[in-house]
Amino acid sequence: MKYSVDKQEKYTVFTPQVERLNLLVAPNLKTEFYKLHSEEATHLILDLGQVKFVDSSGLSAILTGYRLWKEPAGSFILTGINEPNIQKLIEISQLTDTLTIIPTLDESIEYVFLNHIERQLRNEE
Repeated sequence: MKYSVDKQEKYTVFTPQVERLNLLVAPNLKTEFYKLHSEEATHLILDLGQVKFVDSSGLSAILTGYRLWKEPAGSFILTGINEPNIQKLIEISQLTDTLTIIPTLDESIEYVFLNHIERQLRNEE
């Protein structure tokens, strides 16, 4: 599976460079999530901008990422969902309230910083 990883101080952007997140690539995606998590990436942004199709195996890999980075330890954000069929799969799976879905990468990065500030304020109280 081709992908790019952009590691920053407060977040990591993982961008699959494939059109399909399916049975063939899902195991590799899960493996990469485990590697990044073990490297202590606190906030992961999964940019699906190049992905045109996700099947149940791909969704399972996405949920693996969610479980690894769920609150309060970090955040897992989906961004760049441009294909209606991907959004529909998430809706049918009743995951719209579970997953953090933000339209653009810039908004996702802003979300990470706002989330970080909010956590700092909570810890000061």
